[in-house]
Amino acid sequence: MKIIIAPDSFKGSLTAHQAAEAMRAGIRRVDKTIETVLVPIADGGEGTVQSLVDASGGRIIELAVNDPLCRKIKSFYGIMGDGKTAVIEMAAASGLTLLTPEERNPLHTSTYGFGELIMDAIGRGCTDFILGLGGSATNDAGCGMASALGVRFLDINGYMTGTTGGELSQIASIDISQMDPRIRKARFTAACDVVNPLCGERG
Repeated sequence: MKIIIAPDSFKGSLTAHQAAEAMRAGIRRVDKTIETVLVPIADGGEGTVQSLVDASGGRIIELAVNDPLCRKIKSFYGIMGDGKTAVIEMAAASGLTLLTPEERNPLHTSTYGFGELIMDAIGRGCTDFILGLGGSATNDAGCGMASALGVRFLDINGYMTGTTGGELSQIASIDISQMDPRIRKARFTAACDVVNPLCGERG
């Protein structure tokens, strides 16, 4: 008998790979002759990077970026086996699990660190991006991320304004003239398992 074990992560406790290993251990405890194949999966949240890196023979890149409250933390992303596709989890730099319950206020948090991960991958020659959007601690409409890419957000007087969720109402114009030109040549795919528009009738 062959059993394919393909779990997602268990948020806050086990990665998808750890969950798969635990399930395999349970099966072997019952019958050691059963063949098991581990295929950890992810839905765009935590575990997406590791799952795709493992499946493609890629590598993990570790670096320091800003967390949702702009404190330096050790983070990571993956480069897949083709050497040009980066897999980046928002949760790794701008995730809810990086904050204590008392710090979880989307008016004060930013996706700037997420943008820093993208810029590092751009610098390593990546041109294709899979962005896992699950597990976010932010509601800044991606302005923090864009700011890290060189986009400037200006208030009504033409001064740069902040890019946290609570500062979005101050933005009167957007200046992309200083955005890194390599961004225009890159391709971005958003990986998520929900439809959650910020504005409109269903916002």
